[in-house]
Amino acid sequence: MMGHWQERTELLVGQEGLDKLGNAHVLIIGVGGVGGFAAEAIARAGVGKITIVDGDTVEQSNRNRQIAALISTDNQPKASVIGNRIKDINPNAQLEIREEYLDGENIEALLSAHPYDYVIECIDTLQPKISVIETAISKKLRIISSMGAGGRMDPTQTKVSRLKDSYNCNLAKMIRKRIKAKSVKRKLKVVFSPELIDKSKVKEVNGVKHKRSTIGTISYMPAVFGLTCASVAIRDIVEN
Repeated sequence: MMGHWQERTELLVGQEGLDKLGNAHVLIIGVGGVGGFAAEAIARAGVGKITIVDGDTVEQSNRNRQIAALISTDNQPKASVIGNRIKDINPNAQLEIREEYLDGENIEALLSAHPYDYVIECIDTLQPKISVIETAISKKLRIISSMGAGGRMDPTQTKVSRLKDSYNCNLAKMIRKRIKAKSVKRKLKVVFSPELIDKSKVKEVNGVKHKRSTIGTISYMPAVFGLTCASVAIRDIVEN
């Protein structure tokens, strides 16, 4: 006789932990390379309410690293592709799919829409990323933010720290410079890698909105970052 699909999770975290996950609402912003794997792990952990946000569509260049990217999903909205996976994992989950890019006008509305138990922030555009971080912390929402996975090869160097303690990460450095409030830098949990990037693996691009360069990326590093983000959220929900 086959066990319930959450049998192994219950064995690890107990019925109380399972109930906490089932009652939790997690918001995942950006479901590309990092966020797609984070969403998958959140769904498989049995989180009962999930909101995913992404305005992008699947491109062929995504296929080396994004769980949404298949030949069969080319040109489809990433949020819908990930949403379909979540439904196929846990059809009982309350799922909200928002196919939209975030900007100064809709971030406040999104973060005020529900009393989220956790925010997993995986945006790769700087200003919306900072706005989400600052708004979430101002609302006292628990949040984990992914720093740069591109250009790295060694998964064992992946770390979780506060933003103020991260190092050797250009994205984290830019965020620290732009965020003025010391309390945000002190409170924000981030996933980052101090592995140094070979600048020859970075290609400058022109004429692409919100993008100045393309960084070489291997299949497993965004997954490592995404799964680490999910692990922080899951453990905090279960333990608190």
